[in-house]
Amino acid sequence: MSNKQVKSPTQTPRRGFLKTAAATAGAAIAAPTIIPSSALGLDGAVPPSERVVVGGIGIGRRGGYDLSCFLPQKDVQFVAVCDVKQKRRGEVKKIVDDHYGNQKCETYRDFRDLLDRSDIDAVLIATGPNWHSTAAMTAAKAGKDMYCEKPVTKNIAQSLILAETMRRTGRVFQAGTQRRNLPHFAFACELARTGKLGKLTKVYAHPMGMNALMSGWLGPEPEPDPEVVDWDMYLGPAAWRPFNKKLLDGFNFEKGGGFVGAFSGGGVLEWGSHCVDLCQWAVDDCPPPVQYDPPKDGELVARYENGTELIFREKGWIPLGSCPVRFEGETGWVEAGDSGKMVLSSPELLAGREVAEIGGYPATFHVRDFLDCVKTRRQPKGNADAACNAHIACHAANIALYLDRQVNYDNATHEFINDEQANRMRSEALREPWRL
Repeated sequence: MSNKQVKSPTQTPRRGFLKTAAATAGAAIAAPTIIPSSALGLDGAVPPSERVVVGGIGIGRRGGYDLSCFLPQKDVQFVAVCDVKQKRRGEVKKIVDDHYGNQKCETYRDFRDLLDRSDIDAVLIATGPNWHSTAAMTAAKAGKDMYCEKPVTKNIAQSLILAETMRRTGRVFQAGTQRRNLPHFAFACELARTGKLGKLTKVYAHPMGMNALMSGWLGPEPEPDPEVVDWDMYLGPAAWRPFNKKLLDGFNFEKGGGFVGAFSGGGVLEWGSHCVDLCQWAVDDCPPPVQYDPPKDGELVARYENGTELIFREKGWIPLGSCPVRFEGETGWVEAGDSGKMVLSSPELLAGREVAEIGGYPATFHVRDFLDCVKTRRQPKGNADAACNAHIACHAANIALYLDRQVNYDNATHEFINDEQANRMRSEALREPWRL
């Protein structure tokens, strides 16, 4: 529900209305019309017709960073925030109001009330992973474009439904895979895609651990007032469990994350939704691998239909910072990481080009790509189809990891071949009313 109280207007007798209208009309004729320069797009301001009106859903730690990338954009007007936590609603409202120098940012506890607003063009979704896909698809059906943090889905079925929903509704969807808009990662992927490394043989991704743990219940604690923390809304589509404040940040580090559970997909999905996404880009966003082996000697190997291997490797990287990827072809290789630097098998691969080194994986460029696509209606770099394929690869690898055996995936039927146990793990039951 919206926190804003709306009072019914007092009725005015017809004769009083006519007198008021006449007086107003006379004043309008006598007084000069003053139009603010911001409304005309003067003094560097963007006119309202060119602005993207944005609302936020679940703006916590990561969402706060994303918000800091949205607010400086001159064509953004951030108008509302929704969160199940009262404290967080107030904190984000203050940030937005202080930025604009007013008190106009509205707060909501139920994201559906925010989506009901006809003036909002797009939403920033930065809830815990449990809510990402459900909130995104609800937003799409409400006619909103969205920038959605990752991991964007909890399982294979959600990945497919998400991509289909965005295609059917025609919405602009940008997954929070911001490395797709950083020049050194883009150049490394270009080398792989365009044959500059020769026939591609192996692409390497770096998971944040390889644990496939079920999302267990923690000890129950007294449930807070829904106005303070709406626990039922926080759980949303996930199976009900007792309140525990350690679960409120969406990722339970003490338990190593949760495999196809309530809140996360473990280290393979958490980090893989970035580095596997880059590997998918390197293979030209083709369908995900069809064969997944269990880990051996610190590596989990998956194979694409053309024989190229996608290798999840925890150790043995050139020190290029976090989220390193490596692409190997028959004639060359390249590796890139969050330092902003690349290492190449030969300097000739640069072909005289200079590639900007931007370290620290900033999201500003990714946000800008999203906003431009909202206006032009083209597909952004982290679109739903690309995110779907990368997430399916992570989910399938997680299933092989959990079952500790090889699984084989059919990209035509989106099922594991002759594997009932693996197929049961493609989806999960959702609580009402959140079934997709």
